[in-house]
Amino acid sequence: MNEPEFLHEERGTTRGMRLDVTAATPDATPAEVTGDPVQAVATPATTVETSEPSIPVSETFVSRQGEGKLTGQESFFVRTSGCNLRCHFCDTPYASWRPEGHPEPIGRLVEAAAASGTRHVVLTGGEPLLPRGTPDLCGELRRRGLHVTVETAGTLDVPIECDLLSLSPKLGGSAPDREHHPRWHRLHQARRMPLHTMRRLIARAADHQVKFVVESEQDLPEIVSLVERLGVDPDDVQIMPEATTVAALDAAAAWLMPWAEAAGYRYCDRMHIRWYGNRRGT
Repeated sequence: MNEPEFLHEERGTTRGMRLDVTAATPDATPAEVTGDPVQAVATPATTVETSEPSIPVSETFVSRQGEGKLTGQESFFVRTSGCNLRCHFCDTPYASWRPEGHPEPIGRLVEAAAASGTRHVVLTGGEPLLPRGTPDLCGELRRRGLHVTVETAGTLDVPIECDLLSLSPKLGGSAPDREHHPRWHRLHQARRMPLHTMRRLIARAADHQVKFVVESEQDLPEIVSLVERLGVDPDDVQIMPEATTVAALDAAAAWLMPWAEAAGYRYCDRMHIRWYGNRRGT
């Protein structure tokens, strides 16, 4: 079987409950980061005999899109396993901090998406631009007449075909704790904001949205600056609170929604939390 290849040497491991990365998860060792791609991201549950290219997948599922322009749209989700960043608030640690899953042939993913009963596919992660097979997967999905959304942090310049680029730049406060994760703090900060790469990804996409995860009011000036530097229309900007409970979403909306609307941005609730709670497969 062909092992999935990665565009970046550094990758790592874990949507579940919020991960306490300041205490529970040490930095990956060099062997864990630069070793065999399959072992670094997952232990395969089964062995598939095929020469077809594959990508590491932590889960696939059908659910309603909970964020952004297509909120409410039933979609087939492919969550890749592995990430080149380490956000301290990551709500999918099983695709970043502690990667799970197995290599899945691209053809099998395309067939599963086509048979799902929905015409929309969402590639998410982890970081879905990390596997080398992602451009092929996107192209095959679109050739089957499926609408493809790619959710990415925008740190990798990959020539993908997609109908909606959902770009989520990571703000300055997103890095993991410097004391407990010095290496990943340094790598995260060095990688998180390549504006030239983000501009190229936006230019290639048929449509785009730029989604910012907001933890506090301290993030707001950085958002305004980034919107200007990226040159995107404020109407394409989505402002989303960092929250994993309905109570936290409601509390954030009280101050964040008025600010977003006054700035000309769109407020982005996390409707999947309201519909299903903070759990996998949603």
